[in-house]
Amino acid sequence: MVIDTAPIADAKVSALADQFAREGFALAKGLFSPAEVEEIRALFTKMHAEGVPGYYEPTKPRDGVENPDDPLFKYPRVMMPHRFNQRAKDYMLHPKVADHLRAFFGLEPVATQSMFYFKPPGARGQALHQDQFYLLVEPGTCIAAWTAIDDCDAENGAMYIVPKTNDGPVVCPQTADRNESYTSHFVPVPKGHKAQLVEMKAGDTLFFNGSLIHGSGPNRSKTRFRRSFISHYAAGNVRKISSSYHPLTRLDGTTYEVTPQDSGGPCGEGWKGSLH
Repeated sequence: MVIDTAPIADAKVSALADQFAREGFALAKGLFSPAEVEEIRALFTKMHAEGVPGYYEPTKPRDGVENPDDPLFKYPRVMMPHRFNQRAKDYMLHPKVADHLRAFFGLEPVATQSMFYFKPPGARGQALHQDQFYLLVEPGTCIAAWTAIDDCDAENGAMYIVPKTNDGPVVCPQTADRNESYTSHFVPVPKGHKAQLVEMKAGDTLFFNGSLIHGSGPNRSKTRFRRSFISHYAAGNVRKISSSYHPLTRLDGTTYEVTPQDSGGPCGEGWKGSLH
């Protein structure tokens, strides 16, 4: 299938860029076509069924999940699929995503990371956090492009964002409730702010600033997955990033090398950012 490269109206992208600057996020509805959504869904369904060589080790924890009965043990997220699957790389470098990123960064972007989350029925969510805490991009920050592969709502664990926290500091997180979150990090909502649910349709893409506080609740549906394809990007003037994200990828698909980050970020020199 050919990826849709039809241009997006400049006014539409400009309006989203204005919102992104004010609020720290912007929702591009229907950015991925139904055919593209179906191809991504089929790609990772097949990958899960067949396995990725050297990726899943049945006897070891997956994403820190040790219980084989846990839905996230059965459906672990796929990290960095662009490094071993060309179609995943193509979607990470999707031209329509790139058009938005150029408007948000004001510079040519480079890709730093790709992920696919299955989030099956019964799966825990991910507590509120900040992506820049892990990526430690310098200068500036990262931007996430979070594309829904299923319709998302409160029942099946849609995203929550805390608007206008993009200008706040990246903080050393507290400990999350592991009954609700599969990760241990938690960033509380700052005083005067409120978490907002973002309902999405399959094919919608939520862009958000690396400092924006965001997360998701558990999937309480009995039957519905909440699959998502997520990539992170930095501006093309990036000089440093956490070592786990090397090498970066230019939008033409070539490799882009930068210096591994030597800062521990808000948690001090003992902390080094890693894949999350």
